[in-house]
Amino acid sequence: MSKAVIEENSPSLLPMLWILEVLMRNVLIVTSIIAATAGAAVAQQHTTHAITPESIQWGPAPAVLPKGAQMAVLAGDPGKKGPFVVRLKTPAGYKIPAHQHPTAENVTVISGDFRFGMGDKLDDSQAEKLGAGGFVDLPANMNHYAFSGGGEAVVQINSEGPFEIKYVNPSDDPSKTN
Repeated sequence: MSKAVIEENSPSLLPMLWILEVLMRNVLIVTSIIAATAGAAVAQQHTTHAITPESIQWGPAPAVLPKGAQMAVLAGDPGKKGPFVVRLKTPAGYKIPAHQHPTAENVTVISGDFRFGMGDKLDDSQAEKLGAGGFVDLPANMNHYAFSGGGEAVVQINSEGPFEIKYVNPSDDPSKTN
């Protein structure tokens, strides 16, 4: 019903119409303010940080990985639920026996010769070679193995935490033998 029709037929409704217009305008303004500030609050929860190669802080890899590797956490927390990014530096001859994870892994080779394969046992002859810039997307709960194929290798792993590793052969788990 238009304002002109109301004025003509029911002039007593005009104040109510005016109140309704003011209420609707205020609801629209408040909703817009809430939407704008909520977006800003969400954006402020995630801060951007850049890491240069020389500022990466390396430390010993977790005990669930064979000794000798170093790890650096670039983003997130591998021990908590949520996304994380780590780099793993492996020395020459480093091998991670067949294992699986409950979450998918995206692995990018940063430097060196890194090799991986699928299966229940590490098999050098069946492994695929990935050089710097190589990438592999490993599905959750799929048995795989990895090793450096010569000198030192550095890989970046993007995944979801908490980080877990289950070795196909429980006796391969270095955290159980320490």
